[in-house]
Amino acid sequence: MDRLGLLRHAAKVASFSSRRLFTSDAAAAPATAARITSHYSKFPRDKDPRWEGIDMERVSDEADVVIVGGGPAGMATAIRLKQVAQEKGQEIRVCLLEKAAEIGDHILSGACLEPGSLMELIPDWKEKGAPLHTPVTKDKLYFLTDTGKIPLPMFKGVPMYNHGNYIVRLGNVVRWLAEQAEALGVEIYSGTPAYEVLYHEDGSVKGVATNDVGIHKDGSPKPTFQRGMELHAKTTVFAEGCHGHLTKQLVRKFNLRSNAEPQSYAIGLKEIWEIDKAVHEPGLVMHTVGWPLDRHTYGGSFMYHLNEGDAPLIAFGLVIGLDYKNPFTNPFREMQRLKHHPSLEPYFRNAKRIQYGARALNEGGIQSLPKLTFPGGCLIGCSAGFMNVPKIKGTHTAIKSGMLAAESIFDTIHDPLLSSGQKTKGLEPTVYEERLKNSSVYKELYAVRNVRPSFHSSLGLYGGVAYTGIFNVVLRGKEPWTLSHGGPDYQKLKPADQCTPIEYPKPDGKISFDLLTSVALTGTNHDHDQPAHLVLQDDAVPTSRNLAVFDGPEQRFCPAGVYEYVTDESTGKPRFQINAQNCIHCKTCDIKDPSQNINWVTPEPGGGPAYSGM
Repeated sequence: MDRLGLLRHAAKVASFSSRRLFTSDAAAAPATAARITSHYSKFPRDKDPRWEGIDMERVSDEADVVIVGGGPAGMATAIRLKQVAQEKGQEIRVCLLEKAAEIGDHILSGACLEPGSLMELIPDWKEKGAPLHTPVTKDKLYFLTDTGKIPLPMFKGVPMYNHGNYIVRLGNVVRWLAEQAEALGVEIYSGTPAYEVLYHEDGSVKGVATNDVGIHKDGSPKPTFQRGMELHAKTTVFAEGCHGHLTKQLVRKFNLRSNAEPQSYAIGLKEIWEIDKAVHEPGLVMHTVGWPLDRHTYGGSFMYHLNEGDAPLIAFGLVIGLDYKNPFTNPFREMQRLKHHPSLEPYFRNAKRIQYGARALNEGGIQSLPKLTFPGGCLIGCSAGFMNVPKIKGTHTAIKSGMLAAESIFDTIHDPLLSSGQKTKGLEPTVYEERLKNSSVYKELYAVRNVRPSFHSSLGLYGGVAYTGIFNVVLRGKEPWTLSHGGPDYQKLKPADQCTPIEYPKPDGKISFDLLTSVALTGTNHDHDQPAHLVLQDDAVPTSRNLAVFDGPEQRFCPAGVYEYVTDESTGKPRFQINAQNCIHCKTCDIKDPSQNINWVTPEPGGGPAYSGM
């Protein structure tokens, strides 16, 4: 299939996904639905008589490099591959697949951008109109008590020092990067989720297959059913972002964490507000730690004052480590009550909230970096986990990792000394890992490797702040030890009977809001008549274990109201319900579920949030 054919196919696949606001799956599901999970990843279709006679052939195409994911890392890889090819006078076909209906729709970050990597990738970024409009002019950091605030020192050398950085809306930056990539000849296919990893006979990665479309909620084929297509490559780059659906599979298959700790995560919730001009300070960056979180729950807030157009905008959000222990913790409601703190509430008076979203982020650092390459491909950006936690930044490291991967892939394909030594059909860019470990990215992450795990001491927040000040600032990360995260996040949750329920105040509808009103601002949608892409390994586990032992934490850690425990009218007993249309693709459920019973997979094309410059 030629490029035009691939474009037509991608557009046809994407057209099957309707744009609907959230509703309850229970209301849309047929009354005869007997099970929660009906996805074909759990129930193979070759054993389902409803699929007899259905054409399961896939069309295929081939590129030199396929990139899965259209965030900063994926775009940087695509751009750098084309740049190097031009420099060397070579041709290289680069295809990038993005699951969002439009590039940038699923991008969410604070975001305060450290611009060094972008400047290296595109030196004339200003002339080309990069949407970096707000240089940081002022830094503030506070420790909050329940009624007051204590200023903490901010000076050069402290990880959160932001002078020289830019406050951006990262979705807009990614859209601009896509324009630069397409100008260089990169083929970008949005609304085209990569669902399955394909392998050669020798076990190396061959490429990916996109989602099938046209499947009823009960798992049976619709008249419009169409098989996904295959896209093969010499090397496949996985840039899915934090806790990628395919990255999880690759980590298991190639044992990429054999010498690494489990990844540690956080959930970041964010809102965009139009505020009163009287309290708007373009370029102000403000962070807080402390209240409303207890000292054993890692997290903090951010407020960034944008300077874009005439509207006085701020980005406000809360990040909470997903290693929290109390199952009654509700990250969304923590953020809502935080806005009523005396030091923050004035910003939200006479203001209007215009956007909301949430996303998981990596916090494991160096300790949790997996092996970056495998036969046929590599991991970049947040798929690998290059976020600098105390800086609360990962975009610059993601871009740099993509550049290093691109150069390594190009050399592997075109350098006879590198390509001739390959023992598998899918090429492994082995030099990428060495180059990454010799780069500024690794040096930066190594220096802060102990900041996040230092919060695991009995002192919690106080110990972490002290460690950051004494060791990270004074010793610059040269201490001769490396602390551990102490196991995966989902194992940290305590049984409900060992914890105190948290009473959250009722939202006022002006500064604080209910969850479904917030989800409406994400623009999220999924066709209701498709199998839920939140796949349960066992439908009974939510009520038999999660509800019984942990009081159903899914209904609290999900920032979009996807999971509910409702009373079954026929039995009078609790029943687990998945409202898949609400899903904003944050991946928190896949990470924090204490039973590890939820497997997040890509939904049909075009589904998910429609963030605008988040």
